[in-house]
Amino acid sequence: MNDKYVLILGAGLMQRPAIEAAKELGYKALVVDANPNAVCAPFADRFEPVDLKDKDRLAELALSFGSRLAAVFTAGTDFSASVSYVAEKCRLPAHSYEAALNASDKIRMRGCFKENGVSSPEFSRISRRQIASYLDPGVLGSISFPKVVKPADNMGARGCRLIRNGKEFLSAVEDAVRYSRSGTAILEDYMDGQEYSIDALVYGGTLTITGFADRHIFYPPYFIETGHTMPTSADESRKFELIRTFAQGVKALGLTCGAAKADIKYTANGPMIGEIAARLSGGYMSGWTFPYASGLNLTKQALLIALGKIPEELLQYRNPLPISDAPFSVFEVPCPSASAERAWISIPGTVSEVCNVDEASGCPFIRNLFSRAGRGSRVDFPRNNVEKCGNAITASRDYALAVDAAEDAVSRIVLRLEPDNRQTDVFLARREKRAEAHFPPDAYLLSPAQKDAFDALARSQVNIPRNEKTCALLSEKVKDFADTIKDYNHRSLLDTLRLFDSLCPEHPQLEGRKFWHALVRGGLQGILYVNDCALTERNQLLRFSKKKRGR
Repeated sequence: MNDKYVLILGAGLMQRPAIEAAKELGYKALVVDANPNAVCAPFADRFEPVDLKDKDRLAELALSFGSRLAAVFTAGTDFSASVSYVAEKCRLPAHSYEAALNASDKIRMRGCFKENGVSSPEFSRISRRQIASYLDPGVLGSISFPKVVKPADNMGARGCRLIRNGKEFLSAVEDAVRYSRSGTAILEDYMDGQEYSIDALVYGGTLTITGFADRHIFYPPYFIETGHTMPTSADESRKFELIRTFAQGVKALGLTCGAAKADIKYTANGPMIGEIAARLSGGYMSGWTFPYASGLNLTKQALLIALGKIPEELLQYRNPLPISDAPFSVFEVPCPSASAERAWISIPGTVSEVCNVDEASGCPFIRNLFSRAGRGSRVDFPRNNVEKCGNAITASRDYALAVDAAEDAVSRIVLRLEPDNRQTDVFLARREKRAEAHFPPDAYLLSPAQKDAFDALARSQVNIPRNEKTCALLSEKVKDFADTIKDYNHRSLLDTLRLFDSLCPEHPQLEGRKFWHALVRGGLQGILYVNDCALTERNQLLRFSKKKRGR
């Protein structure tokens, strides 16, 4: 290892590949983060607690290293503009500061796209002061819904949501502004279509695609990515259309030296860009799934560009794409394998126990399990992409095996919740917020006929006998679909009941209607909660009875 440093912005899990890449290339990792307890802070050769928004303090720190600072870098953070600002001050390779600002502020970004004829949604800017003016009945009534509102300068889908009607407008816009560092939101037309993530490196006047994945987005009015899969399932024609539009967007923003990452949809009118960031992606794509699928350490290649060196493996791995009318020569690093990432999520409550992690870790094709929630964690149904409870990552030469393995691993992990919790009770009772109609969703979305079958089952069973196997209690009509419909953690009804029976071989008598309702509403967590509340109540009665007899 030489005596030179790479300044890495961020010490979270998404920055781990950057820290590892710096060390593998023989440099020391100078890591900065406002949180001194960030998960990757201990892996830094030197750590400094600096707010990543404070670009002048970052520049001061960088300049203090003089010629010992070799590069400035980030991945999976909002702070690519801080990277470019510091790099310019230190005369190190990076996108220009102006270009990075274009890729950081969604209003500037949309302006660049509009000026250059790049396909993206129509938009308007809303500051905190302007919110009241939109509530005028004439103004609000003139808005054509649905719309999407998002903070002008934040990532991870925090504060981003669909506005389906005027009743949802105020709370949604206030939330978006609250998540914005500048107190500004962007209101834009909703794009309907399949969404994709594209990672790329801009180098020497060329654009190299380094990851093209299908994004799996669910649970309106929010946009929750429950996973991604690469390579994409899009056909070649659609893929090339999307890449062409992405390349036009990269050019419009002025990105010339480093990473670029797009969220892009294919709509009825063709490709349309959601946003482009001047960094490698977060969400486990650039640091995990793409390297597994391609065999190329993308972070290391991006860091070589930031170091002013030739990314030789990138040039060796990539193949030219026949996109002649793009503003760059376009290449792609192929993915001979498949890699899938899937998240597990929770209903509201407090975690009492996490079960079956070792079992999930032992599933075939599993490469990583990242758990974000443990005993004592307060959990909720996610409204953004940082509120998920964990992620499973797989890799296989076979696409279907990679997908099935990720979903199988997620289905095995169980977050058991503490009994007698108000948040869990409110969720199971379906007490929705006025501005969140039909959210959070039921674990199992039943058709009218399936709902009738469940209602009949609940009416027929006043109580579930003590220690009875719940799998054996299903009616014939429910059995018809019990193995086909799945919840948000990829468990069928039958899987859920089997897991309950294995986790609770000895359970108290349970109220039938409450149990079956909790199954539909909250899946395995719901019925475990009903069981654990019943156990708590029984134990309290036993203690009271013993105390009374002892008097």
